[in-house]
Amino acid sequence: MLRLFFISFWLLLSLPFLLSNDGLEKLGALKWDKVVHGNQTWRLITCIWLHAGVIHLLANMLSLIFIGIRLEQQFGFSTLSVPFCSGSVLSSLFIQRSISVGASGALFGLLGAMLSELLTNWTIYTNKAAALITLTVIIVINLAVRILPHVDNFAHIGGFLTGFLLGFVLLLRPQFGWVGRKHLPASARVTSKHKAYQYLFLVIAMVLLIVGFTVGLVMLFRGENGHDHCSWCHYLSCVPTSKWHCGN
Repeated sequence: MLRLFFISFWLLLSLPFLLSNDGLEKLGALKWDKVVHGNQTWRLITCIWLHAGVIHLLANMLSLIFIGIRLEQQFGFSTLSVPFCSGSVLSSLFIQRSISVGASGALFGLLGAMLSELLTNWTIYTNKAAALITLTVIIVINLAVRILPHVDNFAHIGGFLTGFLLGFVLLLRPQFGWVGRKHLPASARVTSKHKAYQYLFLVIAMVLLIVGFTVGLVMLFRGENGHDHCSWCHYLSCVPTSKWHCGN
């Protein structure tokens, strides 16, 4: 029910303003100067509910259905809502001359969470190699296809990295021995709930998340441009070809 409510709310906000930049900006599209100089930090979150066209909206809705349902069924809506609101900070650091909308970065956060969930719960999967290869191919294809003009791939990359790290923190599964401990005799040795490597991944991911968000937010509100610190990063969002250029 919660998923249906948010989908309906998403459609209600997006449809009347699908082709209007002014309308999208008024509703909360991500715009660098509004966030940095206008004290409108809330745009980092509201932008994910808006879309730049019908195709954009439908593509994200279909992706949400195929990517999000399995994770929500296994871990719950409240757990997945955290990685869903990710990617906007990196986008603001690199995309400063135009608005940005859409939930693609959040959806890549779910892909990143799926990958880290597979790695941190590695011991309980049966077809490990097949699952890892399949998921990696899906992620690579999605990133490659989106390196086109007018696509905010920095939101995708930021969302993926955030979701990947959050997966180590939020998506831990208990070991089989822990789940069945109630049926063991009192004298039996109880298996620990999580493996040592799961705790190690959790600590490293938490440190990287805190450091990454702190550095990103400090750079953002100091008005810095990410391209000043990375001369080649513009290729991550657009690769120039004979068919188009990436100057604007």
